[in-house]
Amino acid sequence: MPGRGRSSFNKRQKERSRQDNQREKLERKAQRKLEKQTSPTEDAADETPDFSAVAEQWALPGSTNEE
Repeated sequence: MPGRGRSSFNKRQKERSRQDNQREKLERKAQRKLEKQTSPTEDAADETPDFSAVAEQWALPGSTNEE
């Protein structure tokens, strides 16, 4: 028997490709997880709510806040 046939080579190649794709997918998932963990702290500092705008929107017509 001189060696493996063409089908065995194709199977190995396909399995190797599958493993590579799985590894890349896990790396991307881990990267997204890290970005998700770090982004809320950065966004929280940038998105401070402006309560004065909310107060103006909910104020009754004819009322004043200068009391």
